Amino acid sequence: MLPADDRLIVALDVPNALAGLELAQRLGAAVNFYKIGLGMLTGGGLALANELKQEHGKRIFLDMKFFDIGATVTAAVRGIAQYDLDFLTVHGDPHVVRAAREGAAGSGLKILAVTVLTSLDRTDLDEGLVQAGDLLEITLERAARAFAAGADGVIASPQEAASIRALPEANGKLIVTPGVRPEGSDKGDQKRVARPSMALASGADHIVVGRPVWQAADPHAAVQKILHSIATA
Repeated sequence: MLPADDRLIVALDVPNALAGLELAQRLGAAVNFYKIGLGMLTGGGLALANELKQEHGKRIFLDMKFFDIGATVTAAVRGIAQYDLDFLTVHGDPHVVRAAREGAAGSGLKILAVTVLTSLDRTDLDEGLVQAGDLLEITLERAARAFAAGADGVIASPQEAASIRALPEANGKLIVTPGVRPEGSDKGDQKRVARPSMALASGADHIVVGRPVWQAADPHAAVQKILHSIATA
């Protein structure tokens, strides 16, 4: 059995904290890093994050994707920072990133900026009135501006990881890639995906895997398969 590898973050995209805790207990020592997202917020997500961190020694990525006026973002992040968690996402707009950095001041909480959601493509951006242009170029520009505003890292698809890593502004910064699908897994609602080994080889520091684990008949076996892919990356 392969040991846990912190490059793998398992997304606990399950209905509530009880289901999340049950899954974490099934996975045991095989996983050390979990993502808790907005979908579980009303199902006890913050309580689960705190329990996994404080009582089980796990690392926690809180995926809230905050977006609001600066004062509100600062207040929200300051409240999150008291939980001593590891990663927090905000949208990559510079004013949001700067406000989040202010809220996280004095804590170890790392602010990760969302570039372009991995479930979106150019058609989606057109519908949202996002400026015309190549999706990769827009992602790179958003990443560079987020880094300049003080982001500790960015969220981007595996397909953009190598280009972001090549940015001068990315030196010493984190790249976290959702949209990672092990061999044989369904894409689901993701449009810009890659295999675990490809994402890491492209410059990602962490990969996020959700449904291929928690929907598996044997989640522990699914994690071991992913760990094997990481080990051979």
